[in-house]
Amino acid sequence: MARRRSFQSAGDEEDVNMTPLLDIVFIMLIFFIVTSTFVKEPGIDVLRPDASTATDRKLASIIVAISADDEIWINKELVELNEVRAAIEQLRRENPRGTAVVQADAKSKTRLLVEVVTQIRATGITDVAVSTEDV
Repeated sequence: MARRRSFQSAGDEEDVNMTPLLDIVFIMLIFFIVTSTFVKEPGIDVLRPDASTATDRKLASIIVAISADDEIWINKELVELNEVRAAIEQLRRENPRGTAVVQADAKSKTRLLVEVVTQIRATGITDVAVSTEDV
């Protein structure tokens, strides 16, 4: 019985199948997009008051800013006090487990800060923090 020998010519090279690698990369990309939280920037820079008891806070997804002129900014839009609750509810629908941070300027009125925090808590967010500068 004669044996057959097959020889590969120099032009016949084995190909690497890239399909499984691409599948894994796309699955990882989808995973990171779905699990990431996006922070909504308020739209203005605020000069925050100093506090000696300030602590770092991570993963705040809703940021509300109050300017020195007592303007309220949410998601780069100027918002009236009576519209704060509706704007926060809309952002909360995008991220139900999100927390809120209020960045009040040192020259803004404290009464407005309290009213904004009250509006945020009325949406069901219990974890509301006020942003300060660490001394």
